Amino acid sequence: MVKIRKLQLLVLTVLLAFSLTGCLSQSMDSTSAGGGKKNEEEAKTETPEVAEGEKVVNIGYSGPLSGPAALYGQNVLNGIEMAAKEINNSGGFKVGGQTYKINLVALDDKYLPNETGTNAKRLVQEKDTSIVFIPHSGGVLASQVFNEKDEFIIGAYTSEPRIEKQNNALTVGIPPKYSNYPEMFSEYAMKKFGKRLAVLPTATQYGKDWTETLVPVWKKMGGEVVYKTEIDFNKETDFYSTVTNALDKKPDVLFVGGPSEPTALVMKQAKQLGFKGGFMVMDQAKMEEMAKVLGGYDKLNGMIGVKPVRENNEPGTANFVKTYESKYKKLATSESAFNYQSLYVFVEAMKAAGTVDEPKKIMAGMDEGIKNLPKEKSIYPLEGITQKGGFIWPPHVAAVEDGKVVIIEGDKK
Repeated sequence: MVKIRKLQLLVLTVLLAFSLTGCLSQSMDSTSAGGGKKNEEEAKTETPEVAEGEKVVNIGYSGPLSGPAALYGQNVLNGIEMAAKEINNSGGFKVGGQTYKINLVALDDKYLPNETGTNAKRLVQEKDTSIVFIPHSGGVLASQVFNEKDEFIIGAYTSEPRIEKQNNALTVGIPPKYSNYPEMFSEYAMKKFGKRLAVLPTATQYGKDWTETLVPVWKKMGGEVVYKTEIDFNKETDFYSTVTNALDKKPDVLFVGGPSEPTALVMKQAKQLGFKGGFMVMDQAKMEEMAKVLGGYDKLNGMIGVKPVRENNEPGTANFVKTYESKYKKLATSESAFNYQSLYVFVEAMKAAGTVDEPKKIMAGMDEGIKNLPKEKSIYPLEGITQKGGFIWPPHVAAVEDGKVVIIEGDKK
């Protein structure tokens, strides 16, 4: 009898545990969906102090704040956040005599386009955001399906050229497009090292698109592709076999790219295996981050890629780098800088348009917003905006020679 009672007690305990787990799971799902407590996917950002008579304008962000791309997403968000805090601390900005402060609402989409679409709709419907920053092509393309109908501007931080080909009237393409780079990269690499190319980029769609853009340019300029593969940085941490196979084909140049750290390690392994040629590095990898990983720019000799932000000579560059690195205790990179500057441009466009909540009018005010950008907030030389909504920047390309960064000039795109 005692044994039966113990067994009954054990069964009741197990059932109670499952019941509690189910309740907890249901509670967490409800919270994530926006019911009850604060959504767990919403990043913590500082709420502005609003004085009597002042109003708040919400600016949205949907990007990766967890998972493998979290560092990248946080760099983008930091730049937007830093600009918003500066604007608020200076008293906000005026539109039609009304003072506004910026409230930045940031949601994690884990780098998943379907999550981006859900977040964008939520930001517009619940937070009445007229502008949503999105830092990846998949999320931008997913949101372009409905943003014109839902009436919000996409601040698209992606160098993917396809976003402008959608002819979306409410999309602003923030960074230079990667299609600007292949000709400059190829010309430099061929002249310095030779015409035999091995292709080893990241296995993402972005890597595939970059490759499809670069290879025809390389061949058109008289080059030869002697080896072609891709590297899945989410699965591979030792690149010995891949690099060895590539070097067996006697290339003069390697095309590599992906996140900064693993890209740097691919280059390191190639040099350890005796490679003396050059490297063309896609714009996802940042020269300054790679130098930090490997212990100095001398470890990057022979590479050509995007110029470190600190190498710019704009009025606001030095102060931005100093302030950002002091505040966030990390290197200032182009992700943070471009988005920092872009928020200031959007604010100037709102002022020029006379509205904070009419996206079409704000877009019409972008030209004026660029012209009115305070000089001390210019980190990169922004020259205008195309009819398709892409910001116009001069090339920001650099190489590493004898352990030093050398700026590469080219035609403006």
